[in-house]
Amino acid sequence: MLKTLRKPFIAGLALSLLLTGGASSVFAQGNGQAGPPKGGIFKEGEKGNGNVQPFAWQVASLADRYEESFDIGAAVEPHQLNGRQGKVLKHHYNSIVAENAMKPISLQPEEGVFTWDGADAIVEFARKNNMNLRFHTLVWHNQVPEWFFLDEEGNPMVEETNEAKKQANKELLLDRLETHIKTVVERYKDDVTAWDVVNEVVDDGTPNERGLRESVWYQITGDEYIRVAFETARKYAGEDAKLFINDYNTEVTPKRDHLYNLVQDLLADGVPIDGVGHQAHIQIDWPTIVEIRTSMEMFAGLGLDNQVTELDVSLYGWPPRPAFPTYDAIPQERFQAQADRYNQLFELYEELDADLSSVTFWGIADNHTWLDDRAREYNDGVGKDAPFVFDPNYRVKPAFWRIID
Repeated sequence: MLKTLRKPFIAGLALSLLLTGGASSVFAQGNGQAGPPKGGIFKEGEKGNGNVQPFAWQVASLADRYEESFDIGAAVEPHQLNGRQGKVLKHHYNSIVAENAMKPISLQPEEGVFTWDGADAIVEFARKNNMNLRFHTLVWHNQVPEWFFLDEEGNPMVEETNEAKKQANKELLLDRLETHIKTVVERYKDDVTAWDVVNEVVDDGTPNERGLRESVWYQITGDEYIRVAFETARKYAGEDAKLFINDYNTEVTPKRDHLYNLVQDLLADGVPIDGVGHQAHIQIDWPTIVEIRTSMEMFAGLGLDNQVTELDVSLYGWPPRPAFPTYDAIPQERFQAQADRYNQLFELYEELDADLSSVTFWGIADNHTWLDDRAREYNDGVGKDAPFVFDPNYRVKPAFWRIID
């Protein structure tokens, strides 16, 4: 049922602005459009033209705003835990996830050699600030070290043709997988509130009847690596651990249906899955709100939790071409369109909050996003995206006002 927090919250927001940012911060919402400052983006201490937006820490907290509905999270790198980025994290988010520091290649670059520093720093930050912690990710086809897939002689397992050796390689790979998961889970099980156990195991098209991604994991073990991953995570994390299968484009067919069928089959076989992570790397015009709603309702119908795990709203369609060359070149109309999109999303999220426990942005502000790399890739090395609700200097954008209302 849609909660009635969105309108009454305005009064609390105004009071918060007066208390934290002063009267000079309140006007930023009052122009009806709440766009970027007409005079550009201003750094802390600079004087604007009377229309500069407040900093993220001068306005009401997103985490407080949605406290009765779901967690508000952000993806972080270890170097982002201090300074102004740390300040924004503490103010707006009650959940964090490692952007890269907990992926297999970061934690175990060499067999038996674990590097914990980056992951430990994120865990400690979450602990000190009473934040929930998502773990991303135990298994992926990217950012996994090559040694996982080499046989005992150092040869690529996928090139083996002898059936007996292929079976031995499969057993070796699954043993390595179990060891990795056991070691990681035992270290962090008291801190992690949700585990991305496997990530992106379904393909965009239909490479096979079930739509499974034909990664090296799949080529050597079929779908057994998925089953072993969940069973091992449950064994060492405990019955209360929340185990997720995470993927992108979960809103659109045929991928949505392949993922649904896979999860349904795994549940029928007793594989311990608690929820589905919807990455939500989306665009202003795609996918539709109806598609997003349908997907979440489908998985909720299986008795599963939903989490939005990697939310960003790109300014571009696909491919992201042409891209704006700089941040200052982005017209206010695009920010307003993005704000409308965020408003639609969060209205839906609140409506579905009984089946949605967390919404995590895949970043903190527009100065750090993987979408910049994608924009440059498709525009001869030049391009800037702006997918979040805070600008590169941590000032609020139109999208913030729409979802804090």
